[in-house]
Amino acid sequence: MSPQGFGQIDQIGYLVENLDASIQFWIDRFGVGPWTVFRNVPLDGVYKGQAGTVTIDVGLSYQGNVQIELIDATNDTPSPYRDADGKRLLGIHHTAHIVDDLDAAVAKASGNGLRVVFEASNPATRVAYLASDSEPGLLAEFIIGQGMREMADAGIAAAKAWDGSNPVVEITAG
Repeated sequence: MSPQGFGQIDQIGYLVENLDASIQFWIDRFGVGPWTVFRNVPLDGVYKGQAGTVTIDVGLSYQGNVQIELIDATNDTPSPYRDADGKRLLGIHHTAHIVDDLDAAVAKASGNGLRVVFEASNPATRVAYLASDSEPGLLAEFIIGQGMREMADAGIAAAKAWDGSNPVVEITAG
């Protein structure tokens, strides 16, 4: 398979302990902004065969054409955001691709030896995380949602034009 099999990496996701502190770190240390923060985002899904609703707070910004996603898991539901003992995972978590056909992307990745560990959705999006035993600790995410590519393009443009003002816009999902 070509290394470009799914196109460019659209997002790098990090799991954080304190979303607000992590956003401030990215602003102060890397000059990344502005940020869009979504609070109380529910993801109804199946993690390793177990159904549940995961809730997260998410911060999104851009470095060049790559979205930086900061995820703060806000409940204890088993998910790809926690280890087998339920302890919160922290640090780099996944790379992601925005796709036009989630089922086709998952089928292609599965055919390349990845296995689905989490599939979830909410009214705005559907996601799938896939893993490989040969690269433990890193997940591949595929994302689909109405207007997702346009939202990314708008975020890239906003980051390129950002003058440091209005560093965070918050949206409450639930």
